[in-house]
Amino acid sequence: MGSVKEGSLKKLCIHHVVPFLVGGILPTVLLFVLASDRVGEQLSGISGSWLGNSNGGTPAAAPVERFPGLAELLPKVCTEDRTVIITSVNEAWARPGSLLDLYLESFNNGEDTAHLLDHLLVVALDPAGFRRCVAVHPHCYLLEVTTVNLTSAARFMSRQYLELVWTKLELQQRVLELGYNFLFTDTDMLVLRNPFRRIPVYADMSVSSDDYSAARAHPLDNPLNTGLYYVKATSRGVRVLKYWRAARARFPGAHDQSVFHNIKRELVQKLGVAIEPLDTVYFGGFCEYHDDLASACTMHADCCVGVDNKVHDLKDVAADWERYKGMAPEERKRVGRNMTWTVPARCRRSVNWSKPVHP
Repeated sequence: MGSVKEGSLKKLCIHHVVPFLVGGILPTVLLFVLASDRVGEQLSGISGSWLGNSNGGTPAAAPVERFPGLAELLPKVCTEDRTVIITSVNEAWARPGSLLDLYLESFNNGEDTAHLLDHLLVVALDPAGFRRCVAVHPHCYLLEVTTVNLTSAARFMSRQYLELVWTKLELQQRVLELGYNFLFTDTDMLVLRNPFRRIPVYADMSVSSDDYSAARAHPLDNPLNTGLYYVKATSRGVRVLKYWRAARARFPGAHDQSVFHNIKRELVQKLGVAIEPLDTVYFGGFCEYHDDLASACTMHADCCVGVDNKVHDLKDVAADWERYKGMAPEERKRVGRNMTWTVPARCRRSVNWSKPVHP
């Protein structure tokens, strides 16, 4: 803290006038920035030049970027409306012939989807996954986790696994803070048609479902699956990720989807967020899908344990899709409407799956 010497009128004036001016200008500047719902780098710029300059005029040191290189990478990946698709892989999922290869191939074999590969950011969860990613895709980012030892593969629900899951959410929050909308999808998924054509524009967040029925009393009564979700880059979107991450402490040892299930109504009631479940007619999975190849946008290997089981059953789905796509328009109308997906038997056996009961 500075001090004013007795009798030093000039210094006394400066001591009182400067805080008065700053106190008058700063709220105006902050109100101007916060008047926009769009988040980006405006607020960080203001906080750095105004709030950080509190030590007698010496600029504060620039904060260390939690995800170095991300801000430079996103402009190269995003669409014209600043949207990126994000998925994540580890060494096992990125191996040749495994889930990453199936995922990338599905974009090339889908309808109106090949161009989306230019806007796909693959987040690698370990160095081996990153090396494989850069060999097959131009936009890869290595997520570095320093809070736990990741020298070996992280087992499902282990401390290492959970740290990876929650660090992914921190990265997604940073994407929103930088002003980019994102669509996150798990990699154990086939993208068959452009998913953005079926994502509602009015919702702050859209989430896939394991078991969807429009007849349920409230949309959030549908069991949500965070294997696919879209979030807008707004102040509400950022608050969703912050609230979600903060809720981890209330549910020790739980993964992100379990915590989200417990707080989804809080997000609506406390934050005023609009959350929309996505119909399994368009965003299906092995938990629930519809034999409507003319409408399907994605197929997710959920309700499944084991990478080999996921790969096997997704290959069957990809073969079904190839047969459907190879039909002439008239043949699709005549025969395609009666086509069914090959039952994902191995996956469903792995979890003792039973058919959802709708209201």
